[in-house]
Amino acid sequence: MKNAILFLCLSINVLCYSQTEAQESLAEAALALTEQQVTYDPSYFSIDYPNGDVPADKGVCTDVIIRAYRKVGIDLQQLVHEDMKANFNKYPNNWSLTTTDKNIDHRRVPNLMTFFTRKGAEKAITQNPNDYLPGDLVAWSLGGGLTHIGMVVNKKSKEGKRNLIVHNIGNGQVVE
Repeated sequence: MKNAILFLCLSINVLCYSQTEAQESLAEAALALTEQQVTYDPSYFSIDYPNGDVPADKGVCTDVIIRAYRKVGIDLQQLVHEDMKANFNKYPNNWSLTTTDKNIDHRRVPNLMTFFTRKGAEKAITQNPNDYLPGDLVAWSLGGGLTHIGMVVNKKSKEGKRNLIVHNIGNGQVVE
């Protein structure tokens, strides 16, 4: 994460009750996910719809976000799929697809970034760590066209200067 470039920070205030309560609930849900043993696995899975999920012991960075939202009663699989069906041309065409795929579309960082931006949940990018609150989503470029996403939580770095992020970049669902 040290060399990551901050790409986009998103807030969930348009999808839930009050912003503060929603963000606290999401951050708590994300922290709870770090207690589960998950192996990083970017495989394509056929999953149920709506409320489908890859096997509980597998996942990638987007699955952290999807599972945290699901813990607070929000199905990003369904929401992203419905928005993509209605607005397919507004979403990135990084995979040369001609239609939506309810099994994978919500598991792609650029699609989540587009979805949240379309819902008006984009925050300004700043260098001030205090601008990133628990429950905010932060996506960044890993280089080479790869993107990554995590959720800010209410747990501080050792220096106590900034909130940590729950994500999965290869070692399962972790807080760093």
